[in-house]
Amino acid sequence: MQTGIDPRSLIGRRAFDINGVKIGTVDEVYLDDATGRPEWAAVRTGLFSRDAFVPLEPSDFIEDHLRVPFDKALIKDAPDFGVGRHLSPEQELQLYHHYGLEVPLPDATAAGPADRDFGTLAGES
Repeated sequence: MQTGIDPRSLIGRRAFDINGVKIGTVDEVYLDDATGRPEWAAVRTGLFSRDAFVPLEPSDFIEDHLRVPFDKALIKDAPDFGVGRHLSPEQELQLYHHYGLEVPLPDATAAGPADRDFGTLAGES
């Protein structure tokens, strides 16, 4: 995702899949507790459905919406961890595997995925 974008500006924005099909609306943005970087977004997939977690990297914020480079079916099939809580390192790994993404390697300045905890920017209980 582009740097310099306030993650709060994503809340309430529409999200679309790789084919331009609307997925839903961004409910929450999850920050990496170690780095403070936005890592995941919870997207409400319908009026009576759940939120699906989508990775913010390699997604793009284009004009007024989030473009997620995955098909809607894959996104709706993502593991359901509920929203408003921290993502555990194990949950994060499940999401990386679900999307077929490479797990980021730890560096000297940030904790690796196995020792990171993900907080939520909006909607904390």
